[in-house]
Amino acid sequence: MPTPPSHRPQASAAELVDRARALVEAAGGRRVLLGLVGAPGAGKSTLAGQLVSALGAELPGGAALVGMDGFHLAQATLDRWGRADRKGAPDTFDAGGYVALLRRLRARDEDVVHAPEFRRDLEEPVGSAVPVPREASLVVTEGNYLLLDGPWAPVRELLDEVWFLAPAEDLRLQRLVARHEAFGKAPEAALAWSHGPDQANADVVLATARRADLVVQLRG
Repeated sequence: MPTPPSHRPQASAAELVDRARALVEAAGGRRVLLGLVGAPGAGKSTLAGQLVSALGAELPGGAALVGMDGFHLAQATLDRWGRADRKGAPDTFDAGGYVALLRRLRARDEDVVHAPEFRRDLEEPVGSAVPVPREASLVVTEGNYLLLDGPWAPVRELLDEVWFLAPAEDLRLQRLVARHEAFGKAPEAALAWSHGPDQANADVVLATARRADLVVQLRG
């Protein structure tokens, strides 16, 4: 198993909000695409929501949140291709579709771009669920594989910064098991999935931390 990054400066959510604000100010009117990456249960979606909530009202044109998970392949496709038992692995996503979306968001030449989202209550992606208006000056995107090679490689160059979230492993696993239980898995099944397929994916993600602009452990 890859060792989590050893140098993990701690930061509060408020300090990261300040860093995101500074990125937008330094961009001089250009849209900023900020990526949050980390292993399953690292807290990516929580921090992404905090950033957008804190900055949405004050930034020119507001801020938007677009998740990589919207590009999960449909369950029927995973079943047909024999990949359902490792849902969440890199090849269970439409990486090319995600790259294409980021290019559209970077170009900023459409009145609105409609991004998909992943619905955990359905365990399915829902298309065109997240409108991103041209005016939005900050787009936060979060997911596991923003720093991966192969079909994911173009993602890194499309993002202004990528922050790798590296909580303590016991906390990450605790969150992950609780999340699976909250969305319907029995405790034994939640534990097995977290330590099985999810851990295999976490190992892949942890190996990409060195490519991030910031590796951080949230405090408070």
